Amino acid sequence: MTDKLEKRGGARIGAGRKPKDEELKAVEKLTTVIGDDLVLDRLKMLITKGDFRAIQLYFNYRFGSPKADIKLSSDGFSLDFKSIFSREE
Repeated sequence: MTDKLEKRGGARIGAGRKPKDEELKAVEKLTTVIGDDLVLDRLKMLITKGDFRAIQLYFNYRFGSPKADIKLSSDGFSLDFKSIFSREE
């Protein structure tokens, strides 16, 4: 019966996002091993070579991701989700 319970969802030991302090410790370790200057130099090199993923990463962090407009249409029926969720009642 224990096997069946372990395969279901719900709280499990070790599941979920790690505490913030563990995340900060990992970032500190990476910074001591790699260093920000090396990462920025490598990113700059990739951007100047025209690497699309590096350019996209830079723009997403510098200016943010573009807002998505979602429109569905089928056989003359058009649905604009943006107007549905932004209307006031």
